Amino acid sequence: MHKIAIYTDYVCPYCLLAEKVVQDAIGDLPVEIEWRAFELRPEPVPTLRVEDPYLPAIWQRSVYPIAARLGIPIRLPSWSPQPRTAKAFEVLALAKERGAGHAYSLGVLRAFFQEDRNIGDPDVLVELAAEAGLDRNEVRKALDEGTYEQSHREALRHAREDMAITSVPTIVVGEQVFRGMPTVDELKSAILLAKHS
Repeated sequence: MHKIAIYTDYVCPYCLLAEKVVQDAIGDLPVEIEWRAFELRPEPVPTLRVEDPYLPAIWQRSVYPIAARLGIPIRLPSWSPQPRTAKAFEVLALAKERGAGHAYSLGVLRAFFQEDRNIGDPDVLVELAAEAGLDRNEVRKALDEGTYEQSHREALRHAREDMAITSVPTIVVGEQVFRGMPTVDELKSAILLAKHS
């Protein structure tokens, strides 16, 4: 089975939108989606604030029109400053071990951009992980004890150093790297090429 890697930050709306493009491109092909961590603003970089002009402007100019074209309900979350995503990615490391990385990542993106839930809150993350089929006690313990902190640090190092990721979504299909959101046709071509190589 072939893999598509999506480097993501759960506070990036384009990552939710890109997932629809990925699904449309995959269709019935046997392709696995692997979500990979890339924090746009890791500690101590300040996260974005809804009150500042940047977020509302980019949403009006770009996010909402693309979402409308793709038929995806989405809204600018009210949380300000935006939550950090390190803890959410620690849970992703556990979710991937349990074969639930895709379900969990989609749940987190939808929770933030469709339900206005605070994905920086460990209680919310435990709920989202449970909804993706994980054991809530195991998730809580992993967060409390920092079990996956090192895994997350290594994931960030890999994204920055090995893959030279600077923005999300970055989608990797075989040898092809799409920085930003490709079209369905571009992605489908890359999938078919990877399948035959």
